[in-house]
Amino acid sequence: MLPWKRVLRPLAALLLTAAVATVPATAAQAADAPTSGWNNYSCKPSAAHPRPVVLVHGTLANSVDNWLAFAPYLKDRGYCVFSFDYGQLPGVPLFYGLGPIDKSAEQLKTFVDKVLSATGAAETDLVGHSQGGMMPRYYLKFLGGAAKVNALVGIAPSNHGTTLNGFTKLLPYFPGAEDLLTTATPALADQVAGSAFLTKLNEGGDTVPGVRYTVLATKYDEVVTPYRSQFLDGPGVRNVVLQDLCPIDLSEHAAIGLFDRIAFHEVVNALDPAHAKATTCASVFD
Repeated sequence: MLPWKRVLRPLAALLLTAAVATVPATAAQAADAPTSGWNNYSCKPSAAHPRPVVLVHGTLANSVDNWLAFAPYLKDRGYCVFSFDYGQLPGVPLFYGLGPIDKSAEQLKTFVDKVLSATGAAETDLVGHSQGGMMPRYYLKFLGGAAKVNALVGIAPSNHGTTLNGFTKLLPYFPGAEDLLTTATPALADQVAGSAFLTKLNEGGDTVPGVRYTVLATKYDEVVTPYRSQFLDGPGVRNVVLQDLCPIDLSEHAAIGLFDRIAFHEVVNALDPAHAKATTCASVFD
């Protein structure tokens, strides 16, 4: 085995933990989603929840598996909930979020317009996991999304990239490794700390006026490292460490987005701050 492959193997293994389930979504699962009120284009936002919520999956995930627990959680609380697939690579089914992130942001723009048209709402709220919590910031900053988005909630978002516990710092020492990563999986290369994409995204400030930002991070994140790199700086930002809400919560990168009801409870607080309730370890029962 070539030496650089010995480095890329653990790198790939860590990235794969961002995939949302061990079993990919099936056509039957996807078909079931609308029947439960998720991706129901006849849903009209209520006075209590006047904005539809668009869920944005993470790298190597998809619009169903990433949200099998959280979409019903929101729907049961009266929200109109939508999700979509983005970042497709030719010949790679079921696992998305791998294409160039700026192009994925264009797909988000198209989907938000579709949701707003169907629901009649003037704005939406965005909730994203991992890349899905960072990619929308490109839409907000460069594609006119700030006029159509009230709030962005990032769950373990890769806002300032990742070092993958130092693995990415080794890439320059292995000829061809960086080019391979960029060519084969552009989104992974875009999320390496210090990438050209992230430099452009964060230049001039992390936020744009008029949008509320919430970041939920876990100390045990093994994919987006260091975990404080997920935080944003600027007006209208709230950065939250999950363990400050519930010290015994041991969720890591995938779990915080998959099934962590402490995180779910805090997301709902971010979507409806006027009716927020304190998030504690007991929130798993809400």
